[in-house]
Amino acid sequence: MNRASLLTGILLSLDIACLTPGLLAAEGPTSPSESNRLTKGAFLVSSPNLMDPNFRHTVVLICEHNHEQGTLGIILNRPTEVLLSDALPQIAVLKATSYQVFWGGPVQQQSILMLFRLTKPPEEPKEVMTGVYLGAGPDTLSQVITKPNPTETFRAYAGYAGWAPGQLEYEMSLGSWGIVSADTTSIFDKDPGSLWVDLVEKLRAPRVIRSNQPMMTIN
Repeated sequence: MNRASLLTGILLSLDIACLTPGLLAAEGPTSPSESNRLTKGAFLVSSPNLMDPNFRHTVVLICEHNHEQGTLGIILNRPTEVLLSDALPQIAVLKATSYQVFWGGPVQQQSILMLFRLTKPPEEPKEVMTGVYLGAGPDTLSQVITKPNPTETFRAYAGYAGWAPGQLEYEMSLGSWGIVSADTTSIFDKDPGSLWVDLVEKLRAPRVIRSNQPMMTIN
């Protein structure tokens, strides 16, 4: 998606989901068979054979997962040319900053969600994994920008990825996705352009992902 169309969509119907990220209800129990696999705080890595343009060569952070309402995730490796200061012009602290908006997925692309890496939980924490939170108030955003702790940071995403109950499990049974344990460096510090290739390499040794393509052909 190009800068003009994404920015126009955000400005026409702006919903700052980073401030109120209740996109799924409270999580239900996770079955023992999935406790080490499909759960929040894990990376979904798309198979090289997955041709869906929404998810081709993507890495998705699972932010919420339960059996009653399904799965919510954010695509991590699709940066756009849109500046967050342009997408959220009403937030003064963003003026003259160079934070990019990433494309988080095909659902509610007019919404902006934010992932934070924080040393202390925000006032209304929605913890995805240790030290990583989905959404926080404007005070937290201001603090991270104006008085940054060296380890604290954030990223902004337009839209998210969503699966109905059982849908993602079915896609995984077809070999469309593999799972890798998530880490904060991959989310916030790693070059998004190399993230998918690096994680596919991790999955190839045990052949968690089914693929007929040799690694050298991956673009």
